[in-house]
Amino acid sequence: MKNNITIFALSASQKLAQSMAEILGTELGKCTVHHFADGEILVEIGESVRGKDVFIVQSTSNPVTENLMEVLILTDALKRASAREITAVIPYFGYARQDRKAKPRQPITSRLVADLLSTAGVDRVVTVDLHARQIQGFFDIPVDEMEALPLLANYFKNKNIPDLCVVSPDHGGATRARKLSEWLDCPIAIIDKRRPKPNVAEVTGIIGDVSGKNCIVIDDMIDTGGTIAAGVGKLKEFGAKDIYLACTHGVLSGPAVDRLQACPATEVVITDTIAIPEEKHFDKLVQVSVAELLAYTIESIENNLPVSDVFKHFEFKYDVIE
Repeated sequence: MKNNITIFALSASQKLAQSMAEILGTELGKCTVHHFADGEILVEIGESVRGKDVFIVQSTSNPVTENLMEVLILTDALKRASAREITAVIPYFGYARQDRKAKPRQPITSRLVADLLSTAGVDRVVTVDLHARQIQGFFDIPVDEMEALPLLANYFKNKNIPDLCVVSPDHGGATRARKLSEWLDCPIAIIDKRRPKPNVAEVTGIIGDVSGKNCIVIDDMIDTGGTIAAGVGKLKEFGAKDIYLACTHGVLSGPAVDRLQACPATEVVITDTIAIPEEKHFDKLVQVSVAELLAYTIESIENNLPVSDVFKHFEFKYDVIE
């Protein structure tokens, strides 16, 4: 397998891609990304990819559009260099929150991004925890959506925290919270909130009993941190003891780090689907790596095995980034 695949890392996911390559026992492919003064992007491939299965690793996180363009441009270069099959490994899929028309005259940008990837020449997409699972249906190519929840579940299971309660930060996340609660064998609660406008949320109450419980608030992403920090405050009002925050994607925009550091949470557990720069690291932050998850997914794809079997590698196992 190793001789027939090449893994390329673009600007946003260098460290993650390197870890994936090491797990697979291979080296990263040679490519160079140039960002010109006027904003144009050029991606040059430094080795032959003729007849190879190529995996591009790049989260389309901030700067979202630049990172997306890097994927599109490298894909075009690979097609012109006669790569056999191109898989875009996009751990964090940007524009996923624009998956429907929430009000008149809005775009459905998730569909646009899906069309752009297909038109550029991507043959398959691998991603982790889409914001909305129906985005898979926007693609006319195979999409493998992997789950980080088992990794987070194993992390907390190994901590042996007593009196647990899993908390969903809103009604929409109740399914995710229910699944985690089943793995951890504990009850769930839901933070009742309304969202008057994007990145603004008002917490109105708690559905369920959190008094005297150690709570894990689970979400797919933390962006500005305002919603989840307000939720932590409300849980404390209702008598919760230690509160752990957990999510797949650490977007951490604007004041997020300050809010998370200031809120009374014990730990903030985030995977490395998005690279968190050193200046955004803080005392409570714990990172769980998805490198093995994605490396085994690549291995399964290349060997024509079910990607659902990947999770057999992760029973009671997790990798914390030091």
